[in-house]
Amino acid sequence: MFDEMEKKVSRREVITGAGKLAVGAAGIALVSGVGTKLLSKAEAKETPLPWPYEKLDPNEVAELAYTEWYKLYCGAAVISSIFTPLKKKIGEPYASFPVDSFIWMHGGVVGWGTMCGTETGAALVANLIAGQGVFKDGERISNEVIQWYCDTDLPIYVPKKPKITAEIPKSKSGSPLCHVSVGKWMKIADKGFWTPERKDRCARLTANIAAHTVKLLNDWKDGKFKSDLKLPAMSYAITAQHDCTDCHGTKVPEVNTKGNPAK
Repeated sequence: MFDEMEKKVSRREVITGAGKLAVGAAGIALVSGVGTKLLSKAEAKETPLPWPYEKLDPNEVAELAYTEWYKLYCGAAVISSIFTPLKKKIGEPYASFPVDSFIWMHGGVVGWGTMCGTETGAALVANLIAGQGVFKDGERISNEVIQWYCDTDLPIYVPKKPKITAEIPKSKSGSPLCHVSVGKWMKIADKGFWTPERKDRCARLTANIAAHTVKLLNDWKDGKFKSDLKLPAMSYAITAQHDCTDCHGTKVPEVNTKGNPAK
């Protein structure tokens, strides 16, 4: 029966019809499944890696990242701030990239305080654009971003229309971990995790990481990107950072509970 229908209706028309019936996530799954089965290899075109890139303005990216943090939080905000202007400049594959699905990067992965979402988002962007694989430029850019995050007093960025008008203190994390970075800032600022100041600090830091990632990608696009920075495993003979005693042992910091709704 389907063979008879297929003679009258093209595969593209079937997919179009399915698209009209698609509602919510179930509809998307239906269209996806139908598309996979019905599209030929010639019709189902995918953008090969690495993805195309056009140079972006770091200042514009920073401003977008700051505002996006209040919707998507750190990791997804970095991705959105870079992919949104690329969507305007290039179109696909950026136009259909599901940025919202990366909100889980917040708080060092759903609040577990591991790798800061800004670095994770930056690494995803860099590896899609500059090449995936060990020692490839995408990984080297990611490594540079992480080291810069650890060594720099952040946040530097001051938004045009800040949510918080008070001065936001800077701090050096010395670590790529969310809980270490945020914890050191909380101590310097004397602010709790749930305070507006801490949130704005993370939004501004997100803007810094997004802008720095774009600066490195722009250099890469111009053929000027170079990195002599070793990967941690090459320096320490194990995949780890070696600043554990900053927190563990006798130096475990007390947690500032100011603004905590549970207290």
